[in-house]
Amino acid sequence: MASGVFDDALIKHLWSTDELRAIFSDRNRVQKWYDFEAALAIEQGALGIIPEAAAREIAAKAKVENVDIEAIAAETRRIKHPLVPTLKAIEKLCTAGNGEFIHFGPTTQDVLDTGTMLQIQDAHAVYLRDMKEIGRALYRLAETHRATPMAGRSHGVQALPITFGHKAAIWLSEMSRNYQRLRDLEKRTFVGGMVGAVGTQASYGPQAAELEKRLMKRLGLGVADINWQPARDRFAEYVCVLAIIAQTLGKIANEIVNLEHTEVGELYEPFSPGKVGSSTMPHKRNPSSCEAVVGASRALRYNAAYMLECMIIEHERDGSAWRGEWKAIPESCLTMGGILATMKYVIGGLTVDVPQMRKNLDLLGGFLLSERVMFVLSGKVGKQTAHELVYEASMHGIENGVSFEQSLMDNRRVRDALSADELRKALDPTTYVGRAPEIVDEVLAQQKADGWLN
Repeated sequence: MASGVFDDALIKHLWSTDELRAIFSDRNRVQKWYDFEAALAIEQGALGIIPEAAAREIAAKAKVENVDIEAIAAETRRIKHPLVPTLKAIEKLCTAGNGEFIHFGPTTQDVLDTGTMLQIQDAHAVYLRDMKEIGRALYRLAETHRATPMAGRSHGVQALPITFGHKAAIWLSEMSRNYQRLRDLEKRTFVGGMVGAVGTQASYGPQAAELEKRLMKRLGLGVADINWQPARDRFAEYVCVLAIIAQTLGKIANEIVNLEHTEVGELYEPFSPGKVGSSTMPHKRNPSSCEAVVGASRALRYNAAYMLECMIIEHERDGSAWRGEWKAIPESCLTMGGILATMKYVIGGLTVDVPQMRKNLDLLGGFLLSERVMFVLSGKVGKQTAHELVYEASMHGIENGVSFEQSLMDNRRVRDALSADELRKALDPTTYVGRAPEIVDEVLAQQKADGWLN
């Protein structure tokens, strides 16, 4: 029986991926703990801290396939400790008393924190890969539609013409900053813990500093400057950055949902044969993938808040805060994987209805070009006067169902200042997109120069 959205057979694809589930599985978590213990034993053996024979056997036996996860779990519930049964399972496999030297010096949090960091590091590589793929898809959209005119909207209503390429380039630029955020935190975040019970390394003996360097090098992690058991900013920052990325992608997904509305019809998420939108309305093609991303992004946002709560630590260690991370970190990482996978699919297969975008530019009967007409007219009568004249014509036309062009021509002062031909040219929405195509070109050039999409 499923215990939640991440392993529910019917909906788990909406919340994560098999790849992320494998990283945060029970088996991989235990293996990361064993990776710590094996690496520690090897380096302690090399430094003469424990017998080399013991180090070799511990490293050889510290494999999750050698133990019974369910038996470990049962013992964990009995003794109320997550690591001791995991260690005893390996100790029993060792011969000649070699198992006595497993976990020689660490405290539980050394192992669990470092194991979690190793899991995050594996997930991190997946995120960077998928963000690049999304970035490349956004690059193609921006490049293809650099000059495709569409209605720009503010406060939910049509404002002025833009290009779809400009919108896509904004998404791309934001994703590039998110990618850089992930890269920037790597050195700060990906460090291990080898500090002992209260952070002094007393249990590791006089070679503690050298042992820590060797251990972290073997694990592929950095060395922290000081004990971080009571300083949880690394985990909190990581989840907060994931939340930022999720909100960017949730925003894009929500925009696609809005532009897929029947009354708008400018963008459509991919449709596959057999996809069903409703159990009672056979015609429905719902933006279900995008809706899933919007929902998941909200969940991740609240996990970021929970991680900030977990930064409040009492004294040198605090189990209540630590246990909160056990929930929030895997959930956040799993959700991030699902969001990225879904948005790769959506953006990579996005349908852009260019004719509908052009059609929607005419929905307001020309009022979309009020700013342009005002500036054209201001050269003849002054800016403030032009604003008043265009405002009067706009309100008159909107309230009386008259086109913008007709409403303007009905105004004698406007008619005296502008010819019909001048006004008609000013009301062409496809020629009032400003520098949008050039701005897109500049953004694309910068993305190429930054090299993150390679």
